[in-house]
Amino acid sequence: MAAQRDDEAGWSAEAARRVWGGAVPLQVHLHDADVTTLPPPPPFLTLGPRIGYLPLLVPIIKAHFSSTLPPGIDTVWFEYKGLPLKWYIPIGVLYDLLCADPERPWNLTVHFRGYPSEILTPCDGEDSVKWSYMNSLKEAAFIITGNNKNVMNMSQADQGALWQSVMKGNLDGYTNISTRLKLGPFEEDCLVRTSSVEGQQGSDEPESPGSGKPCRVPVRLYVRSVQEDIYDLEDALPVGDWESISYINRPFEVRREEGRSYITLEHALKTLLPEFFSSKASRIPDDSETAPQAPDSAPNDDSDVTPRSCEKLESSASSSPQEANVANKGKIVKLVRVQGIEVDMDIPFLWVANNLKNPECYLHICVYVGTRKREPKNGR
Repeated sequence: MAAQRDDEAGWSAEAARRVWGGAVPLQVHLHDADVTTLPPPPPFLTLGPRIGYLPLLVPIIKAHFSSTLPPGIDTVWFEYKGLPLKWYIPIGVLYDLLCADPERPWNLTVHFRGYPSEILTPCDGEDSVKWSYMNSLKEAAFIITGNNKNVMNMSQADQGALWQSVMKGNLDGYTNISTRLKLGPFEEDCLVRTSSVEGQQGSDEPESPGSGKPCRVPVRLYVRSVQEDIYDLEDALPVGDWESISYINRPFEVRREEGRSYITLEHALKTLLPEFFSSKASRIPDDSETAPQAPDSAPNDDSDVTPRSCEKLESSASSSPQEANVANKGKIVKLVRVQGIEVDMDIPFLWVANNLKNPECYLHICVYVGTRKREPKNGR
């Protein structure tokens, strides 16, 4: 058993190194409207960390294009095939979601003027990204432990060091601080104390495994519709607007079930996305469940994350064939990606959650759903 635990720890450490070391090759082009010299500057080649964010690359990109930029105040934003990119979504998630067929390098266009404020929320560079990251971490802490005091009580020095480790891709530095927050690992028999227990104890210590309710995994799902009849995903039409993407925050509650040796990714997805996966099992939502969100705004700037932003779903779905047909919706799940990996649906979900989550403790899952063409009514 000790040898097995050592092997598992070794694999987990290797997975973490690969997640933190993962990068997307980028070829960044300056938009024609921002070019003031001839000939126009060549594109800029760089690596975008999968766990990083596009605004954090602006300093090196601006240095490359500085000699040709027009005068005025910079309002930097990126686009891909005409789609303005959400700055608070990690680079790796954007790539997995928007590139049905992996594009290497990923060709992006950078703008230094004309910020599309009707589509993108304002971004003031690193400060905005840091705020968004810390807010997501508070949300994740609330989902996992029932409150976010472990994050709120961090010293300014620790918050700064944690953020710097994320910016620089310093896994060791991140681990040294994040382990104090007691936000993992997720386990099938792991329980967290409820707020009533915490109130009785009157302690300011971070929540940790104990007696109470089953643990919950923070999950962000991005559901993209593609044509059902395409043979290769490389033939999928590009995403034209963000309204065509379903952006869903939906925690997965870990419950051990009799007769099930472990929770598969398929089982978790059927619970998280019952509207896309057919299942005969019932789903019982909690009063705190919220509707899917459109990714057109950054997370709310709340000091304390409330249950309204952290919906609870009962883990009650049964097994079905690996390719899940969508009940009554004319849709079929064609592809699931996590950290650039087209994952097997039989993989243990908790391994995915523990080893492929992002530094804000959310597991980001991209789901491609094939949509059938609607038949015309009355022969029209």
